[in-house]
Amino acid sequence: MFRRNNEERMGSPAPQGDTPPVENQEQEEQSTPTLNFTTPTEFVDIPSKGLYYPEGHPLHKQESVEIKFMTAKDEDILTSKSYLKKGIAIDKLLQNVIVNKSIDINSLLSGDKNALIIAARTTGYGSSYQTKMTCPSCGAQGTIDFDLEEGSKVKSSEEVEGVQDNGDGTFIATTPRGNIEVKMQLLDGSSEKKLLKLTANKKKNNQPESTLSDQLRLAILSVGGQTDQMMINMFIRSLPASDARYLREVYSKKMPNVELKHNYECHSCGYEQELEVPFTSDFFWPK
Repeated sequence: MFRRNNEERMGSPAPQGDTPPVENQEQEEQSTPTLNFTTPTEFVDIPSKGLYYPEGHPLHKQESVEIKFMTAKDEDILTSKSYLKKGIAIDKLLQNVIVNKSIDINSLLSGDKNALIIAARTTGYGSSYQTKMTCPSCGAQGTIDFDLEEGSKVKSSEEVEGVQDNGDGTFIATTPRGNIEVKMQLLDGSSEKKLLKLTANKKKNNQPESTLSDQLRLAILSVGGQTDQMMINMFIRSLPASDARYLREVYSKKMPNVELKHNYECHSCGYEQELEVPFTSDFFWPK
């Protein structure tokens, strides 16, 4: 991340030169000074480096996105009851702080969106993020203070042995047990909304949640060369657990993202492990 030079927009000292006429000096002294309330900006490096956006997309081969610092107006967005109820507060915030308005939030890859969320939060509330973590061993809860600038790391898309990367955000993996070729895509914001809607509908209708299967259903484009959605659904329903886990692991490695990891030590039982830092309500709504 680097900060844009706002000197020109914020106003700079007048160039040195000959002393202006006395009458001009008097006019300047009598004039009312004005303030320039320009919000500073910074460029945020995105994990994908723009490599997986199609030609014509504003982020095609763009390695960074310019965002404005959070303002009081943005806090109003985060506390809007209407936006919170609809679950769109953070999307509205991002749309407001991104300088290039031709960028559609729903078209952002999940990893790039995460990077922008972290950067926006840092401009508004600083890099210190206090949240609770649960010990995987004894279940005790403890509070950690995580530095978002020092602790966050950009994770590029990884090369995975036996997986064909098509260079456009799609890749082909072969399931170890069933030996079936599966073509998958990296999910964007629109796919995330579909997943949330599916989960909400199942909860509303008292149906069992199937988040992991639904994620695969959205990510898989074809199975054995077949693109029919009914065929893909049948494949997922009969997919051995080991193959499903393999596909999820491949997807995780191929998705460029931002990692937030903390060397956790439980004060109750002494358990130690590097764990993912959770996004909780403390993230954008610190106490």
